[in-house]
Amino acid sequence: MSYWEQLDYPAARYHGDKGEVNASFRPADTPPEVSSPGGSTAYLATNEMTGGEFGLYKGELAARSAGAKTHFHRAVSESFYILSGELELYNGEKWLTGRTGDFLYVPAGGLHAFKNVTDEPVSMLMLFAPGAPREEYFERVAEMTRRGGGELERFRVRHDSYFLEDLENPEDPAPGKE
Repeated sequence: MSYWEQLDYPAARYHGDKGEVNASFRPADTPPEVSSPGGSTAYLATNEMTGGEFGLYKGELAARSAGAKTHFHRAVSESFYILSGELELYNGEKWLTGRTGDFLYVPAGGLHAFKNVTDEPVSMLMLFAPGAPREEYFERVAEMTRRGGGELERFRVRHDSYFLEDLENPEDPAPGKE
């Protein structure tokens, strides 16, 4: 087997000769940055930490947590990896039950939603690529949802989250489990 053909790697971004000491470590017992009765979000790798390459977050949803209604992102893809429990995932066409080890990739523009309909908590990783400043979204979404109206819509757009319920002639194709 030959491996001499040219591979299409991205352009080099590091131009030093010997590498650097620049890794980040987050111990497992680090408390999440955002906590509420409905769940928590831990910032594993933020947009700032990765220089915009990606954002990685660990989300915990309590039993019967609403999650997020159908929406899409214009600038980022979003991926979900289920660490434990079960999570209902809408893939733009139908609801799927994600279980431990399951993965859903949603390209930019892809409709998606998620919710926990079980009596048990669920734990997942959420990956945004390229990175985006999602921290304010996680920190303020509950408050902004309580405020509602135009303020909520502007907040969502500011964070590249286009919910069908905010668009003209809203009709959420994923209102329940099919």
